Amino acid sequence: MRPKIAIVGTGAVGGYAGAHMAQAGEDIVFIDFWPENVEMMRTKGLRISHIRDVPEFTVPVKALHVTDVQALAKQAPIDIAFVCVKAYDTAWATTMIAQYLSPGGFVVSLQNCMNEEAVASIVGWGRTMGAIASSITVDLCEPGHVRRAAGKSGSKHTVFRVGEVHGRITGRLKEVHRLVAYADSAHMTTNLWGERWSKLVTNVMGNGLSACTGLLSKDIIADVALRHFSSRLGSEAIRVGQALGYELEEILHLPPETIARAGEGDPEATRTVDEHRLADASKGGGEHRPSMGQDMIKGRRTEIEFLNGFVALRGEEIGLPTPANAALTDIVKRVERGELQPDKRHIIDLRLN
Repeated sequence: MRPKIAIVGTGAVGGYAGAHMAQAGEDIVFIDFWPENVEMMRTKGLRISHIRDVPEFTVPVKALHVTDVQALAKQAPIDIAFVCVKAYDTAWATTMIAQYLSPGGFVVSLQNCMNEEAVASIVGWGRTMGAIASSITVDLCEPGHVRRAAGKSGSKHTVFRVGEVHGRITGRLKEVHRLVAYADSAHMTTNLWGERWSKLVTNVMGNGLSACTGLLSKDIIADVALRHFSSRLGSEAIRVGQALGYELEEILHLPPETIARAGEGDPEATRTVDEHRLADASKGGGEHRPSMGQDMIKGRRTEIEFLNGFVALRGEEIGLPTPANAALTDIVKRVERGELQPDKRHIIDLRLN
């Protein structure tokens, strides 16, 4: 029998991965708290489009608003719950779905940031799994419509990395791998924590910059001051992760040490990072805005405390200074509150690049 699946938070990543599962015939229910999104899914289905190479499709789905979730009590319990909400919503979303899990059911954190501990505090470590969506470039552009600013990555880049918190390959891990692989390339990792921190570094280097400048990813990379500040952000995060004992994976298809040294001013490393990032940005594609930049435009709360703010907090705990991440966290919060307007001068004037 196929598992019963729930997508808790049908935003960009949850909607994209879940739609492919639904298209493949999996038993899946979508849960969200945006009424227009739920209504569109109920009446018109979930639409997935790509900027190139992949035909658009719309799949009929079962969708519930959070106020309707109690109806799950009259149905078969959930075997696999993918929690796909913002980091600050992790605890309540996990609490909500936990009571509807089957005896062997478990929760997969398919999110940015380091949320497995929050999940485990509610359902226990034995019912917690992690999944990373790397460089997926998706956004919920309108109710019931997820758009990807690229084609499929396939063998060029592994998008989904799924892992158990203890690092072993298990039967249930293989099942989650099978499910996310409907959407794009996937890998079972024995290094969830290293993968998770490496993705954190990637987000730390771009999300907050987009949020406080209003710029697209390619425009941030094209600006030498912002690009070098991005390396500084990544370098601080890498050094904190190394000090915490994480075995980091490649970041932006570069060795972590190269980015770390570039952020510390090493000329050769800076040249390597610059050439790589500029070449990557020049490949063309969608006008993609990182998720935090999308949140700022939509007037939503950002995840800055769980990304750059988290790096600054962990750095302070272990005695490693992270001035760039601390400064960016403060700037993004001020823009979020309306005290500042998005502008790249906020970063350039810091002179920390």
